[in-house]
Amino acid sequence: MAEAAVDEDVLALRERFLGREFDEVTFVINGDRFAEYAKVCGETAPRFTDPAHPDFQAPPTFVSTLVGGRSMPPDFPNLGGMGMDAGKGVEWKAPVRAGAKLTGKSHLHDIYTKTGRSGRMVFLVTRMELRDENGVHVANADTRTVIRERIKK
Repeated sequence: MAEAAVDEDVLALRERFLGREFDEVTFVINGDRFAEYAKVCGETAPRFTDPAHPDFQAPPTFVSTLVGGRSMPPDFPNLGGMGMDAGKGVEWKAPVRAGAKLTGKSHLHDIYTKTGRSGRMVFLVTRMELRDENGVHVANADTRTVIRERIKK
C-alpha cells in the first residue's frame, strides 16, 4: 500500500473488486512476431531472435504486448478523472515458445492511491495471468492505470 491511510472509497473498491476474474482470452504465440519484438527492443541473444535456435523462446517482456478483451470489470465505477497509462510489469515464470497456446485470465490485482501536487491519484493494477495448454503458469503481465481525480470546486 502506498499510503498509511487509504480513503474509505478505495477500501470499498478493493473489497469489491480485487482478485475477481473479469476477462479470459486465448493467444496463439507467433514466433516471428516475438523475434521481431526482441530485435526492436535491442535484444541480440539468438534464443530470442533466431527461430532456428534450439532454445528459441519469447523474451520475458513479450507477454506485456498481449491484450485481453476488457481492461476493467464491466461493473467497475467511473472514477471521474483522466485515466493514463502508468506502466507495465512482467513476472516471468517459464519460457513461452513459438506456437504455444496461452490462456490469459485478468483480474484487478491492486488499487491504491497517492497524493501529488495536483491532488489524489488512484492507481489500478490489472493482472493477466498466463497459462499454457498444460496449465503451467508462464507469466503475469501487469498493466497500471492512474486516474487523476478532477478537482472538486
